[in-house]
Amino acid sequence: MENYKLSGVDVDAGYQAIDLIKAHVKSTARQGVFSSIGGFAGLFSLAQFKHMEEPILASGTDGVGTKLKIAFVMDKHDTIGIDCVAYSVNDIICTGAEPLYFLDYIACGKVYPEKIGQIVAGVAEGCRQSNCALIGGETAEMPGFYADDEYDLAGMAVGIVDKKDIIDGSKINDGDVLIGIGSSGLHSNGYSLVRKVIQPNPENVGRYITEFGKTMGEELLAPTKIYANTVKGLISAVDVKGIANITGGGFLENVPRFLSDNLQARINMGSWDVHPIFQYLEREGRINREEMHNIFNMGIGLVVCVEESQVDAAMKKLKEMGDAAFVVGDVRKNEAGGLIYA
Repeated sequence: MENYKLSGVDVDAGYQAIDLIKAHVKSTARQGVFSSIGGFAGLFSLAQFKHMEEPILASGTDGVGTKLKIAFVMDKHDTIGIDCVAYSVNDIICTGAEPLYFLDYIACGKVYPEKIGQIVAGVAEGCRQSNCALIGGETAEMPGFYADDEYDLAGMAVGIVDKKDIIDGSKINDGDVLIGIGSSGLHSNGYSLVRKVIQPNPENVGRYITEFGKTMGEELLAPTKIYANTVKGLISAVDVKGIANITGGGFLENVPRFLSDNLQARINMGSWDVHPIFQYLEREGRINREEMHNIFNMGIGLVVCVEESQVDAAMKKLKEMGDAAFVVGDVRKNEAGGLIYA
């Protein structure tokens, strides 16, 4: 006689996983949370934002990508959730929005409650770093679709911003300055190329790399930096005209997203400290320097645009908050638009 468990879906393991993640979810609670885990929907009250003239919701969704393959090889799953939160949160804060809540989705071949607990612990840590609540999610057991020891992880963040405070690049002018804020390493982009260069296997990820000061695996799994508090602090100090999250496509694809058609960004190569992992990949993979900048963040996770007169104040504020910051370029009037490297 067939039953659901014999088909590969263990409902009891799912219940056990929920019990293990309850404390992690609770640790992310913030004002506005209006529901508890286990309901059909996560509820969040916007009553605290009645002071806004015209509140606008900002939303973003993303996954972790093939960085998960490194977690599988290392059998380490407690930080990958930070990456999941980071990519959605770092997108919505580019509008000036304050993150409110997050939803996650885990699809796996087999539910191992302890592993699910580790994954959600990372998601919860990312939410705490963003000051957003984890108000819901889904764990789908899909035997025969995923290998038993593999999973996929994605999520969605929602934030809020008053319409008058939206940062959309519309105030950017000729002569404005671009400031780059340091990354924590690769973040979660370009891992298909990374894996081709490094060939992650237990031996390779376990190698200690002197220039990193850690093992290869530890470097490759370094969590994505979350910039929610950085952006909040910077907005309180200066007039931020544009923000770009340097994700897939590097500078070339992401910086022009906040520019109008008649403006061009100029990025000065060599104006910031390039993280050793990028130097390693460029050397070992024999990758062209410009291509490196068009794939990876190269040590800059966020680019903000400010008026030249406010550069000093912006740099001072970033230093106070403990962020590595560099003047990486400027904006010039040019009908060609886009971005060039200087």
